[in-house]
Amino acid sequence: MIGTLHLDPARHPNEGSSVKLASRMERIGTETAFEAAARARALEGTGRDVIHLEIGEPDFDTPRNVSEAAARALLDEGATHYTAATGIQPLREAIVADVKRWKGIDTTPEQVVVTPGAKPIMFYAMLALVEDGDEVIYPNPGFPIYESMARYVGGVPIAAPLREANDFRMDVDEVAGLITDRTKLLVFNTPHNPTGSILTHDDIRRLAELAMEHDLVVLADEIYGRLQYEGEPLSIATLPGMAERTITLDGFSKTFAMTGWRMGYGILPEWLVASFSRLVINSVSCTNAFAQAGAVEALTGPQDEVDAYRTEFIARRSLMVDGLNAIPGITCRMPHGAFYAFPNVTSFGRTSAEIADHLLYDSGVCGLAGTAFGAHGEGYLRFSYANSRENLSLALERVAASLAKLDRTGELVGAAS
Repeated sequence: MIGTLHLDPARHPNEGSSVKLASRMERIGTETAFEAAARARALEGTGRDVIHLEIGEPDFDTPRNVSEAAARALLDEGATHYTAATGIQPLREAIVADVKRWKGIDTTPEQVVVTPGAKPIMFYAMLALVEDGDEVIYPNPGFPIYESMARYVGGVPIAAPLREANDFRMDVDEVAGLITDRTKLLVFNTPHNPTGSILTHDDIRRLAELAMEHDLVVLADEIYGRLQYEGEPLSIATLPGMAERTITLDGFSKTFAMTGWRMGYGILPEWLVASFSRLVINSVSCTNAFAQAGAVEALTGPQDEVDAYRTEFIARRSLMVDGLNAIPGITCRMPHGAFYAFPNVTSFGRTSAEIADHLLYDSGVCGLAGTAFGAHGEGYLRFSYANSRENLSLALERVAASLAKLDRTGELVGAAS
């Protein structure tokens, strides 16, 4: 879903001014989760109790050893100055060792670019590669910023539909049929937001063959890589010929509960590093110095808490999916990674947005409409199970009661009714 931004005349600094927003602002979207969170907070402001299942954010605190390392760097080690645009050397070295251990990727510190969160890696990839009219194939439903950024830089986003019948995996034959002589970039995300699906090894190998055959660059979003719950992950950059045409995106937000730290990185082909470095310099100069010190500790320090987070997510996954499937009218596939459930609610005969709003205003459960992730998300909701088991159980009870009421009366509660 692409949300457009319009100038509000009431807030314009000069009512008679001819100044207006650049036309490109009509092409940039938003991340609906933050809008839903704002509505939920407004509802809480009226005294209502709301269970938040809308934001893709672990509810755990960052491991203490990570925070202490950043605090030492800030207070005792002088990490209050600019760093190299691509990141401090110890962090880039730690990333190289980590991606070798977890992904099997052989790379060098010079091919690592550290950024304030992982989103800049997406944006820089499109700014560096996509000309006006070039096509970007991306998963739909999928993280909405893929489509938004592709459109903003003048590209043409081409949706690769993810269907429940295919376990919400990219259909490689369908992707092949979407490729034209204008296709420049292929984006995929595994484990996947919002569905929790994973690509099989065969899917990834076949996507690599397409990239090689058609001379495409691949943006492999692996931000949930360490939250894959079945099978062994396969990074496309490890396949023959792919390291030179793959941008591997990852970060610290999901695995290490570091969303507010804004720490991401990309593993790049050598020929792209200079362009990304210039884009960093022109946009943010560098990434927070003492946060980078904390990120070094995240990768090199004890992993006990991180392993415990993963174990807890697996338990919550079962609780959430089993509970959703027990609600009349809902079916939900078991996700294979990340921390999202993507239930099918088509039986209620309402749009996803209508049902999401109904659940918020009637039951105080804030989830997201599947269409927040693209048109092919219609008929589904996304619930994040990055919340306590107690809250998830209560949310399931509320959803069941609210949908039973809707089933009996057909009356919707909420802004979309």
